[in-house]
Amino acid sequence: MAESDPLLSQARGGSDRDCPAGLPACRSVLVGPGANAGWDLCFDQAVVFIEDAIQYRSINHRMDAWSMWLYRWYYSNTCQWILSFTIFLILSLAFIETPSSLTSTSDVRYRSAPWNPPCGLTESVEGLCLLVFVADLVVKGYLVGWAQFRKNLWLLDYLVVLVVSLTDWMVSLSLVCQEPLRIRRLLRPFFLLQNSSMMKKTLKCIRWSLPEMASVVLLLALHLCVFTMLGMLLFTGEKQDDEQDRERLTYFRNLPEALTSLLVLLTTANNPDVMVPAYSKNRAYAIFFIIFTLIGSLFLMNLLTAIIYNQFRGYLMKSLQASLFRKRLGTRAAYEVLSTTAEGAAQPRGVGVQPQDLLQVLQKAQVDSTHKQAIMEKVRSYSGSLLSADEFQKLFNELDKRVTKEHPPRPEYRSPFLQSAQFLFGHQYFDYLGNLIVLANLVSICVFLVIDADVLPRNRDDFILGILNCVFILYYLAEMLVKVFALGLLGYLSYPSNVFDGLLTLVLLVLEISTLAVYRFPHPGWKPEMQGLLSLWDMVRLVNMLIVFRFLRIVPSMKLMAVVASTILDLIKNMRAFGGILVVVYYVFAIIGINLFQGVIVAPPGNSSLAPDNSSVACGSYEQLEYWANNFDDFAAALVTLWNVMVVNNWQVFLDAFRRYSGPWSKIYFVLWWLVSSVIWVNLFLALILENFLHKWDRRSHLQSLSGDMETTYEMNTVELLFRDILEEPTEEELMEKLKHHPHLQLCR
Repeated sequence: MAESDPLLSQARGGSDRDCPAGLPACRSVLVGPGANAGWDLCFDQAVVFIEDAIQYRSINHRMDAWSMWLYRWYYSNTCQWILSFTIFLILSLAFIETPSSLTSTSDVRYRSAPWNPPCGLTESVEGLCLLVFVADLVVKGYLVGWAQFRKNLWLLDYLVVLVVSLTDWMVSLSLVCQEPLRIRRLLRPFFLLQNSSMMKKTLKCIRWSLPEMASVVLLLALHLCVFTMLGMLLFTGEKQDDEQDRERLTYFRNLPEALTSLLVLLTTANNPDVMVPAYSKNRAYAIFFIIFTLIGSLFLMNLLTAIIYNQFRGYLMKSLQASLFRKRLGTRAAYEVLSTTAEGAAQPRGVGVQPQDLLQVLQKAQVDSTHKQAIMEKVRSYSGSLLSADEFQKLFNELDKRVTKEHPPRPEYRSPFLQSAQFLFGHQYFDYLGNLIVLANLVSICVFLVIDADVLPRNRDDFILGILNCVFILYYLAEMLVKVFALGLLGYLSYPSNVFDGLLTLVLLVLEISTLAVYRFPHPGWKPEMQGLLSLWDMVRLVNMLIVFRFLRIVPSMKLMAVVASTILDLIKNMRAFGGILVVVYYVFAIIGINLFQGVIVAPPGNSSLAPDNSSVACGSYEQLEYWANNFDDFAAALVTLWNVMVVNNWQVFLDAFRRYSGPWSKIYFVLWWLVSSVIWVNLFLALILENFLHKWDRRSHLQSLSGDMETTYEMNTVELLFRDILEEPTEEELMEKLKHHPHLQLCR
């Protein structure tokens, strides 16, 4: 369908006159019967612009009626859910396709032959997913137009990835799934990246921060090289004794081995093992290792953290500034297409938006119902006056504000006794009493765990613990019922902490009733035989675990702990983009690891465990520690192995094992993984934690100094809002200049 004519008058070069007075700007070229259709088009354009602003999306897309229908359908919840499910599905294929992860263990000694799907099964699913992505690219390309498509690197990369993936998919089918390398598996994470604007921002910021990171990494490399050469010279002198020779043969055998030993020492994973042989002979040798650790681990690594935090934060703010500009541009574009001109005696000429027009637009826009209601109430307060651009913009600031839901009114009782009971059970001190009861319950569980630590479950007498659990659960039930009495059912459910308590109480009650029904009431010597699916000990243990979870109810009662807990919750919301980047990195490295190291770890002779004191293996080696389950024989095992290396505890064991089984070049793979995961990503994660916590703490202190209220004005559930206070608002000139260059929209004012 061809794109419609320019929406806001003729091009500036074609006419110098303004829009006709009293008409909406976007239908200024329409007269007669087409005026109503033009007015509907104005509404649709304003709806799309407002939705773009809410989601921080670009407004540079087609604006005719058909394109806007397609655009809103594409960004509907159903369509986006289908696209997200398709991405999840194609990424999940790595667990099923050859080599399959469908075994109970990844230990090479005990792992049975996995079930591998027949050729064409996973390929059919993958083909359907690729077709969905092709349709996604076609829709995106149509909506932005060919001119914008050629300028968008992400869309061009999307096209290249799809072409390569489809080509590799067809080659795979032609070779009956016997191809040695599937390139398309490495490209799958791109589909996740291109579907998230925040992940794109994060990746761009990481790329911009790489030069500064590289400077410190080079300094670290220089530090390693200098101390490696010093170590080689220090531990390979002419006069050798047993201890010094052991140091040389174990850690400084040659240049690559010495470099690896000191690299691992940089992460403190082999400290003090690497120092002990020489230190046992002469305490002066400790100076070498201490100075190396001080400079490398405590100075350079922390300096790298500071640089990553500072640089990444700056680039992220720059990227978020662009997001804020897109948001303001969307709302200003909505204002421009809805604006009307009016004449009066006191005001010869005025421009603004009729409140009733904005109300109709808000009715059609996909906005959170609570925020929509707040905005509409403010719009109604303007009655018949036109909304200026500044007033129009301020209305949508309501989207950033925290929604404080009012709790339903409490039930009203006529009886003085019931009123007193309602006051008592609804008071804050009653919650404190409940917290003390939960703490007592937790202490009792800890006492019995300590007393029965050396007793086998089948020999334990659970009489006292069973009685205590019955008493505490009955109290929890009574507490829930009296709170419902005091607050009303709706009032009780309006508090998240009450929902958490009530749900756990009901589950505990069901478990306790089941335990009593199967194993009868507790009595001395209560050790019945197992009946049904769970033994008595399993039932008691499950109850106790839920009671431990219920202890979390004290968090909201402690202000400082509540700040920390809210920071953690905000991080979970804000970490979607960072977590997505980590998923991409894990996926790519896991696929590369499978192609490099699949099958290199071989089970020991006889397929049995080697004893720790077996003299045939070195102490602390891969074989002696029985790390056989850490391998790259399937996708799930590769993910766990990469996680264990990222934690860097004993990662020298993996370096040594894969060097022996596959070759010295394997160290490059693991060192690169350490740099990407432990050095870069973990430091980025630390930067986000610091920024989130410091922002919340500073804002809490500021509000406490003003009113003592810990509630914040803006909810920090997105990264954009986290930096909102320090971002600069775009000027009206910048917004209008950008709107004038919109590829599918022309202004007449």
